[in-house]
Amino acid sequence: MRGLLKQAVMGGLLCLCFSHAWAAAETADDGQAAKALLVKALARYHDQGDKAFAEFSRQGEFVKGELYVYVVDTNGVMLASGGPSVALIGRDVSDLLGPDLQKAFKQGLAAPQTEGIQQTEYRWQNWSDGKVERKHVYYQRVGDRILAVGYYLPRASSEQAKALLDKASAELAKDEQGTLNAINSLKGGFLHDDLYVFVVDLNNQRYAAHGTNLRLINTDFSKVKDPEGKPVGEPILALIKKQDEGEYAYRWRNPVTNKVENKHAYVRKVGHYLVAVGYYSL
Repeated sequence: MRGLLKQAVMGGLLCLCFSHAWAAAETADDGQAAKALLVKALARYHDQGDKAFAEFSRQGEFVKGELYVYVVDTNGVMLASGGPSVALIGRDVSDLLGPDLQKAFKQGLAAPQTEGIQQTEYRWQNWSDGKVERKHVYYQRVGDRILAVGYYLPRASSEQAKALLDKASAELAKDEQGTLNAINSLKGGFLHDDLYVFVVDLNNQRYAAHGTNLRLINTDFSKVKDPEGKPVGEPILALIKKQDEGEYAYRWRNPVTNKVENKHAYVRKVGHYLVAVGYYSL
């Protein structure tokens, strides 16, 4: 039970512990909806004060799909929640965190009150699909109350894709087999949300590593096609034959949303390998 409570707390409250630069490509509709829900909650709180907590903590106008309002006070006590942390209302949730997170959480609560809505980003398990994903949160402190609404970000940015490609390329150049093993382990630091690395051995045109689908290992990359039957492998191999790096756009399944979306891949030649990382967009 304690473990479940800890997950509920951290899933809802880490936004108060860690600030993060707003660099990710925000999903506009979700972002607007989350911010709008917080604005609505703030207005209700200004009108009704703590009496609004009852509304925030039940299914109704302050719960919109995966979006919900939660409130903690500056002592770390959960005051309201329309999500999984509803079971923690009335408890000092900071006591359920480990020493390091507890310290960071209390630092966040002790921060001076600022004007307007603030925002932050962290990574946590999505309760709807069980996957660890980036979550963006809007919050505002009103007196000794902090009201917040967060949403998950299913798509990484082009900058993040380039950074992962740089990392994979550098590691592969230093340690071929170790890097291939790390990518194929799916836990070696080369899989982030919808970003993953795949590697093709240019000597035989077969996958040497893949960040999400191990069944592709040793299969012929040149025969890969998109869900509509359009060649993907052949044009990428043709591109990398002419130059050491480049870009290619195609349609592919997003492992986070499970939908076929537009994918923009950055590809690079490293020794006798093709290394690729792509980001998704609607």
